[in-house]
This record gives sequence, structure tokens and C-alpha cells, in this order.
Amino acid sequence: MGILDKAIAGSVKVIPRPVVKRISSRYIAGEDLESTLAKIRQLNEQGCAATVDVLGETSDNKREAAEKLKDYKRVLDALEERGLNSGISVKLTGLGLLFDEALCRANLEEIVAYAAEKERFVRVDMEDSPRTSATLGIVHEMYGRYGNVGAVIQAYMRRSIEDVDRLIEAGISARLCKGIYDEPRKIAYKDFDTVRQNYIFLLEEMLKGGVYVGIATHDEYLIWHALRLVHQLEVPADRYEFQMLLGVDEELRDILVESGHKVRVYVPFGKDWYEYSTRRLQENPKIARYVAEDVVRSVVKVVKR
Repeated sequence: MGILDKAIAGSVKVIPRPVVKRISSRYIAGEDLESTLAKIRQLNEQGCAATVDVLGETSDNKREAAEKLKDYKRVLDALEERGLNSGISVKLTGLGLLFDEALCRANLEEIVAYAAEKERFVRVDMEDSPRTSATLGIVHEMYGRYGNVGAVIQAYMRRSIEDVDRLIEAGISARLCKGIYDEPRKIAYKDFDTVRQNYIFLLEEMLKGGVYVGIATHDEYLIWHALRLVHQLEVPADRYEFQMLLGVDEELRDILVESGHKVRVYVPFGKDWYEYSTRRLQENPKIARYVAEDVVRSVVKVVKR
């Protein structure tokens, strides 16, 4: 991490709220469900599937966890009513993992069962390292009872190859991403090139292992290697998809869609957009730098008018 990246990440909290909202509007579908459904409809018309994330990641009590459970049921109902091509992405800390693992497990099972009735898929997002084992354990348990749930693997985690092996053995779908949390070197690779190489290694293992893979990256170097592996291993089109964040590198997204690859877009929405945006920027200084560059470009355009 460069000195400039650190400085930008440290200054995130002083960025005016209206500026954060203006910038984040590109990456967040909106505060309400209706605007989110409209965005998903637009993505579907552009040839993309979606996965919906209800913002407000951490619940501190049973009432908040129950509200998050209701929110996801409302999303599933709306997707079904509109006939939209989308699943959902769920964070276990939002369902009570931090204060009651049994409650969290029960809440997730209710969501997964409800989604199964509607033939919708539930992706359980990965969070920081203290939650890794519990999250994967719960995913394995839910998959044993239902078939419409999958995990997330972070390529910078040193343990990920063992986790991938277990997912392959169980036949569980996984989204593979680099990882964004600031983890200690003892448990996570810190070198950029090493993380890339581990991503390619894990992806090859998953494609060879026969599980459905969500290739989640905007790094064209990794996408090139993914396409190489798909070609060399003759992976059927129904065994993988590319996954990208809303509003990020839409040109590359269009290239993949036009080339005949399935692309799924991660669509976050909700009233907790500010907390989500600032947390993401602080967790990943490189994203913060992109945002700062975005602000500068916007100011330059105004000055030139």
C-alpha cells in the first residue's frame, strides 16, 4: 500500500456526505427496493444476471437480525413477482453471527428455504478472517439440507486452498475474489503478484474440481487467465460465470457479455449506503484512490464548462 493510498484511506471520514453519496450512486442501486429492481431490469436487458445485497451488514441484536431476514424475503418476493434474473447475497453478521451463531444459522436457513421455494440462489458472502471458519461451516451445513446456497473464497487467504478442497469434495459452488479486508500477514498474502498467482491456482483447482465458479474480479490479467483455463480445460458454459460490481468497468463487462460469457453483477442497495461506502473505502485504499480520482475528474469537467 503506497503512502498516497494510506493518506486517502485515512481521510475518507472527512469527505463530505453529499460527495460520498454522489460518487457512491454509481456503485449502489439506491436506497429503496423499487429503484433496485429497475436497475436489475436494466442489467437483465443488457444480458447480465444479478445478485442483490441489502446494505447494513452488521446486526447487534435479535430485532435488527429479524428485520434483515424480512428485508431479504421482501427482495425474493419482488424478484419473483417481476420475473427478474437475480439471486441474493447475504452476510452472516447481518443475521446475528456476532452475538448468536445459532440464531444466525436459523435465520439463514429460513432465507435459503424461502429462496429454494422460488428457485433462487443464495450466496453467503465472506467477511473478515475471524468469521471465516464459522461462515464456511454454516454454508456446508445449509448445502447439506438445500442445494441453492454457495460460498465465497478469498484468494489472499493462506488457508483458501484447504477451504477450496473441502468445497470441491462437497460439490459446493463458490465465488472466487481477491479479498478486501486488511488482514495480518500470518493469515493472508500481502504481495499483489502473490495474490494474483494464488487466485489463478485456486481457480484452476475449482474448474478442474467440477464445482460451479463465480469468477469475481475486474482485473483483466486474471480474466485473461480465467478465459485461458476455460478454453484449455474445455469448461462448459454452464459451469462458470464472471462476477463484477455495479458501476465498475462496464466496458469490460460488456466485452464479456458480447463474447457469450455469463456475467453477474453485484447490486447493493439500502439506507445504509454511507456506512457501506466509507467502510469499503477504508478497507480498500485502492478503491478510495479511484474515488478520489473520480472526484478530481468531475471537478475538472465542471471547470472546463
